[in-house]
Amino acid sequence: MNKAIKKILSGLTLVLCAASVLSKEAGNESEFAVTEVSEGIYMLLSGGGNVGLSIGEDGVVMIDDSMPPFLDKLTRTIKSISNKPIDFLINTHVHRDHTENNKHFGEQGIRIVAHENLRTSMLTKGLKLFNKEGSMPKAALPVITFSHTMSFHLNGEDARVFHVKNAHTDGDAVIHFQNSNVIHSGDTFFNGLFPYIDLANGGSIDGYIAAQQKIIDISDDQTKIIPGHGPLGNKKELQAARDMLVDSKNIISMLIKAGKSEEQVVKANPLEKYHENWNWGFITTEKMTRQVYKSLTE
Repeated sequence: MNKAIKKILSGLTLVLCAASVLSKEAGNESEFAVTEVSEGIYMLLSGGGNVGLSIGEDGVVMIDDSMPPFLDKLTRTIKSISNKPIDFLINTHVHRDHTENNKHFGEQGIRIVAHENLRTSMLTKGLKLFNKEGSMPKAALPVITFSHTMSFHLNGEDARVFHVKNAHTDGDAVIHFQNSNVIHSGDTFFNGLFPYIDLANGGSIDGYIAAQQKIIDISDDQTKIIPGHGPLGNKKELQAARDMLVDSKNIISMLIKAGKSEEQVVKANPLEKYHENWNWGFITTEKMTRQVYKSLTE
């Protein structure tokens, strides 16, 4: 990833996912950059999680919905592309930078779709997922859930939505637009960045690697991949991310087998070779080392 892009992402996204708190300044300054990935399929990139859109004769399907600081700009951006109402909203996982506008869209009667574990998390953990107190509003909850896979046949597309187990979280969904050869990976892919593996919400290093491999297996050299964070990607970039994870796991596994504690592993800086290209504001090289260590030992 271009270092300037990485710097912008690190500055705008102060804290991502379940623990994220975006500053008002970042929300006010950040605009959604629109890329038409394929005919009728769009990627909206901002300081929060990337948003996907499928727009066509059958209506509008949105993938993820960012956070309240971005809501006005998100709404204006969508209307600049299409005046049609949104019919479905797919959540790729439970984190606030991808779901915190659910209530707004749910109150408009938009049907929210997600893996069943995501709905369960919202019901059991409530607004703690958003660093707030209280129960999750009914309007924010998915009304359509799936366990393994489901399909949308809209806008000339056969879009397969499938679950990847214990990857970024325990409720990750990947969307494969088969006709257009486009995949929305959610946060199972941070393009050019160390990923966040949310161990507290069911994520794991092994599941994350397996999820990326599953996406690689259904991709070819022409596949365009919308990541949860970072610029539009492709199979080669996803393969590089997967290879980095496998190598990081192997390096830290050897240190664990040698009896090293977490602090000893961190002090050894085993991922130093990845620091320049993969380190960023939220998942630093140290944090990446710690989350891999914890995933392998806990």
